[in-house]
Amino acid sequence: MSIKEKYGLTDEGVRNVKLGALWTAVSNIAVFAGVGILFLAMGAFADHLTSGAPLPDIAPYALGLAAFVVALFVTEYLAYYYQYGVIYKESGRQRIGLAERLRKLPLSFFGRRDLADLTETIMGDVKTIEHAYSHVLPELYGAYIMLGVAAVGLIAFDWRLAIAALWSAPVALALLFASRRFLSPLMRATRMKNLAVSDDIQEALECVREVRATNQEERYLDGIRAHIDEAEAQTVKGELATGICVNGAQIVLRLGIATTVLAGAAFVLEGTCGFMTLFCFLLVVSRIYAPFDQCLMLIAELFAAKTASARMRSFYDEPLANGGETYAPQGHDVVFDDVSFSYGDGERVLSHVGFTAREGEVTALVGPSGSGKSTCARLAARLWDATSGRVSVGGVDVATVDP
Repeated sequence: MSIKEKYGLTDEGVRNVKLGALWTAVSNIAVFAGVGILFLAMGAFADHLTSGAPLPDIAPYALGLAAFVVALFVTEYLAYYYQYGVIYKESGRQRIGLAERLRKLPLSFFGRRDLADLTETIMGDVKTIEHAYSHVLPELYGAYIMLGVAAVGLIAFDWRLAIAALWSAPVALALLFASRRFLSPLMRATRMKNLAVSDDIQEALECVREVRATNQEERYLDGIRAHIDEAEAQTVKGELATGICVNGAQIVLRLGIATTVLAGAAFVLEGTCGFMTLFCFLLVVSRIYAPFDQCLMLIAELFAAKTASARMRSFYDEPLANGGETYAPQGHDVVFDDVSFSYGDGERVLSHVGFTAREGEVTALVGPSGSGKSTCARLAARLWDATSGRVSVGGVDVATVDP
């Protein structure tokens, strides 16, 4: 599955993520230029101390350092721009796309979905995805590119030390991604508990008058407090499991420094590796792990974003409402022609109804309770308001009478 499908991105969003990853990788690689300048300077001073070579001219190193600072500033600026600048507009496009999709869904969809759930998806899930593709994806893909470039360079120096230095990064990432199967259910459970709290708050705001009128405040608040405690306990459980997995991966990642020192020391003692080569590897290894540290700290958000994206994609899997796209009324009469309607449970309320509610006349709908009279009276008033441009309900008088 592509990142466009995984995170519900537009084509422009995918392009910006790729540019953010590219410039993040270039920025990470540019740092190695500073490491190279330091390595060359240390090599020249080492030659002076060991063989009596003249001290190096400082001017080339100063110029190289100045060029390094300029290059680092430019690449960091571009990486920041594509990570946190233009890419934030993607969340706006996602929300507008969701709103347009919701506008075209049938009423039965809203009967099946809770209002708090819809609000949480539009606001909370989009925000979770936004943080993933602005903070995590560019850093992660940039680290992958940087690791590949660094691996080629280090293997050219000494393939044995390259293996000792780089083995821990793929192992740490593999262990962390393998834990996703265990972490994803915890994240889904945490989301459902938080959704229950949001649902309680939504219900409290809608029913506050009834609750106060019946003197049920304490009982109602006790139920909300219970859901809050459950959500807190589930959040702590999820955060603890995530912390253990992330910290474990970071420990494995740091083992690469230890193996580099041990292997390098052994190679230097046996005379198959120079001290300056070992020094170069230690400088590079200390820098290679920095981008992965950032990724590992935020990798849990990447897992949460995939869960949030799946919920967002479910909106696009819903069938659209059927009907014509154009409406050109002749006058303000409302004509029902072979109209059927059912709620979310699938039970049909209206079946093949047809009548005309004429402008300026009273149309009576007669039938037993629950037969769908009120539904017809609302679809008629709303249709008349839409065609006449009026806002108030009642332009067409439709009365409902129980026999």
